[in-house]
Amino acid sequence: MRKFTLGLVAGFGAAVVAARLVRARFAISFEGRVVVITGGSRGLGLVMARRLVDEGARVVLLARDVEELGRARDELLARGTGDVMTIRCDVRRRAEVRAAIDTVLDRWRTVDILINNAGVIQVGPLEHMEHEDFENAMATHFWGPLHLMLEITPIMRHRRFGRIVNISSIGGRIAVPHLAPYSASKFALTGLSDAVRAELDPYGIRVTTVAPGLMRTGSPVNAQFKGQHEAEYAWFKVSSSIPGLTIAADRAATKILEACRYGDPALTITPQAKLAAAANAVAPAAVARAMMLVTRALPQENGTAGNATRWGLQNEAKSRWTPSVVTRLTDSAALANNEI
Repeated sequence: MRKFTLGLVAGFGAAVVAARLVRARFAISFEGRVVVITGGSRGLGLVMARRLVDEGARVVLLARDVEELGRARDELLARGTGDVMTIRCDVRRRAEVRAAIDTVLDRWRTVDILINNAGVIQVGPLEHMEHEDFENAMATHFWGPLHLMLEITPIMRHRRFGRIVNISSIGGRIAVPHLAPYSASKFALTGLSDAVRAELDPYGIRVTTVAPGLMRTGSPVNAQFKGQHEAEYAWFKVSSSIPGLTIAADRAATKILEACRYGDPALTITPQAKLAAAANAVAPAAVARAMMLVTRALPQENGTAGNATRWGLQNEAKSRWTPSVVTRLTDSAALANNEI
């Protein structure tokens, strides 16, 4: 029995070492690489851009807000390393994506890494969500990444090298109440990312599907809310702020870029997200019933007044929970990451 146990431990250890050696074969440096980041002007996208610039990458930020892009560019250039390009681009529109990539190619001739990070969040009961809410979420989370991949993968195929990182969500593996457009579109992105991974691998293109749990990026102020606006904003922002249940954007960015560096197929961030994904795979009915109970604790419908969309920042002064000591970490992240 002892020999069997020792053999089992030795075999497991050898397997771990072999896996690490195989992984190390795919490691790359970011220095001099041309990296396109969608949604790169604030939040997680900007945090990743900082790290990439510090490593000497040539970073291209795509976003819709020109003023945000300007502030992000100035901050990154002030770091004194790497090159930075900003392009106003709505990833939902393929013509704008094509024009943006043409601009990148005119300057740097190639794209080495694509990080599909652009996102929108609509929070509220299904009763108040309209067709346009789902269209916007799908256009941003599914069609946007597809547009970028259709433009960039031919370049990567020709060079037989590339990295694509698709930032989905744990909400793209487990449906979350009051986030129907977000979850549905993130499920679509997860499926797209997983589907193209195997087909692009023979061309030297490594695709990473990322499913972050709750992150402190400061994004609640830029989320959209329906229903009981202040109450929806409060639960969403507080849940995005709790230490131990959430991860700082800097730590999340480090994990994502390391997964990109090694070309890992998938990454789930935070122990809670990993546990939830495992539970859903093993006991989906139990997880579904748990979500039903969660829904009952969330704010309910709000008549015709709840159909209006309000941005998070519009709810800030009206909620007794925000800003407060409970949301201090998220408030700090919003200031640090160009969300305000």
